[in-house]
Amino acid sequence: MAKTLVALIVWLSVAFPVIAAQSNPPPKKAPRPTWSELTPVQQKILAPLQADWDSLDATRRKKWVAIANRYPTMKPQAQQRLQKRMTDWAKLTPAQREAARERYRQIRKLSAQKRQEMRDQWQQYQDSLAPPAEAPPDPSPAPEPATPSEEPPATAAESAPPTVQ
Repeated sequence: MAKTLVALIVWLSVAFPVIAAQSNPPPKKAPRPTWSELTPVQQKILAPLQADWDSLDATRRKKWVAIANRYPTMKPQAQQRLQKRMTDWAKLTPAQREAARERYRQIRKLSAQKRQEMRDQWQQYQDSLAPPAEAPPDPSPAPEPATPSEEPPATAAESAPPTVQ
């Protein structure tokens, strides 16, 4: 009887994992909204993210949709900046994106004063990259070029006829 019980326990411990592995788990629902569920306007705004849309989780998709919905109320300069940033983000590898997210989390943990110091340093750096301002125009008038009637008189050597040798 004990042998039968042990054999049954062994068989069940082997059979259940095999049976569990063979059962089909319920299919995962794709995060919503899918790209095709976006309006044409949203698709146009979010176009830089189209290639990555299927890999975004539901939370990120909702955030991007909210941004796309605010987009028409943004100033043109803010719209251009958003488009550039989306394009730049789409070019990053997954590892680079995760590193950027981690830097963002670290910066958010800093005090307000430290974050302001970082902004100031960044602004100084940006200013150092700007092309130097052009020198203001010289207030004194530039000399006018000589006209043919105002040519200086010729010297004696210049006015002498050529000599034949």
